[in-house]
Amino acid sequence: MDLTRQPPRRPSNDRVAGIIGLARMIDKARGHNAETIGEFKYGDDSGLDVEVLEFINMNAAEFAEVVGELDDEALGELALKKAQKGQAEIAAFNEEHLTREPQDELHERLLVERIAKYAPERTDIKTVFASIELDDWGAFRDLDLTSQPPRSPYLRSVFGVAGAARMADKARAATGGKLGEYRFGADSSQDAAILDFLGLEEDAFRQAAYENPNDDELSEWIADRCQKSAADKSAFSVCRANVGRHPAHPLHYSHHPDIFDASCASTGAYDQMRERLATRRAEIAPERGDVQSFFDLQDLDDELSFGLTDLRRRPPRSPFDLSVGGLACLARMIDKFRAAHCNCLGEYWCGEDSGFDRAVLDFLGLDEEAFAEAIVANKTDAALVAWLGERLSSKSAEDKAQFNQRLLTASPRNDRQQRFLRAAIARLDASRTDLESFAALTLLDDKVSFARLKAGV
Repeated sequence: MDLTRQPPRRPSNDRVAGIIGLARMIDKARGHNAETIGEFKYGDDSGLDVEVLEFINMNAAEFAEVVGELDDEALGELALKKAQKGQAEIAAFNEEHLTREPQDELHERLLVERIAKYAPERTDIKTVFASIELDDWGAFRDLDLTSQPPRSPYLRSVFGVAGAARMADKARAATGGKLGEYRFGADSSQDAAILDFLGLEEDAFRQAAYENPNDDELSEWIADRCQKSAADKSAFSVCRANVGRHPAHPLHYSHHPDIFDASCASTGAYDQMRERLATRRAEIAPERGDVQSFFDLQDLDDELSFGLTDLRRRPPRSPFDLSVGGLACLARMIDKFRAAHCNCLGEYWCGEDSGFDRAVLDFLGLDEEAFAEAIVANKTDAALVAWLGERLSSKSAEDKAQFNQRLLTASPRNDRQQRFLRAAIARLDASRTDLESFAALTLLDDKVSFARLKAGV
């Protein structure tokens, strides 16, 4: 979970095991594990987490480990098993925290500051939890789509429906008057189709998205008002993700036309949308024949419009790509540093956190900070090669060939690394028992992870 883009669930949220604070701690643990926790604190650094962990008889390291393996339901079952607490004890724990008012000068000051900043007209905010929730909401409510794009339409993090997270971003921006050139609600055929599928009014969704900046809590709000099965949501999402593709797409022959919009209903509609896509693609990037749907086009347009390298929407170049200076992983490292500069790194590791990047930096005699500065100053691959100068040009073809061979064939050196490699490959494609190198794993991970995202279902 990327807590630089949304807050964790409210501390008062008790939908996991009926224990307040547990859902929030799960989100922070996931952010902690992915190094996307932002300004939030997890585990021993958080007073609330300390109390929740003590209540469920777990420690921060143990909880962070199981969060990476279990979903919310399983985590709730584990927490109840570990806690060995009855319903009366859980109710007492919840009540004590829900009604707790600031006990020291720091929390009293924070409460006053947050009210003054985000809700000066409110006189009912008195508890620590209400103060925290006001701060979360205030920090994430105002999304400015004149300075950054909404999220990828492929994301299904809101109610499991493709495009809903993007629509939520636009709803928040529209509420704050920062929608820019984007369209929301009835002005967007995509939003209109999603709202119709969910049976929601535009204004109601706009308000809910503004009041619930966390995807899970917005999903809970929708679930309370919309009865759609997982199969319904999958079929609808695939339909939306394929608008603009060839009319022979299998959804055209679906036995469930009632859940599709008009763009999925006829060959004529498909042809019309395909023509619109071709026209728009020609305007934006005529060389990108790989852009086959409006979802693809939106992702590309977002990146180009804001000058981003967004590795939440697509992978960096392959570690086997030698197009920059004839050096393996250099093109990939450039993409990751560019993405990191615009806070679009996603789940990738960059610089000293990446074994490949460390090897390239060492080979070129560079440190991470110098390369990060060069990324900002040099906007193209050619400019970066010129900046590298003798660091790169002094390397002979043989030097590069040996480096490339060593890096691209690197394989596990001990049992721990071997177990990691085999487990990682099994999660992606268990049939690929032939893969032995970390570079091969990396490329497979890129391909499979984004294929999963863009499958629509």
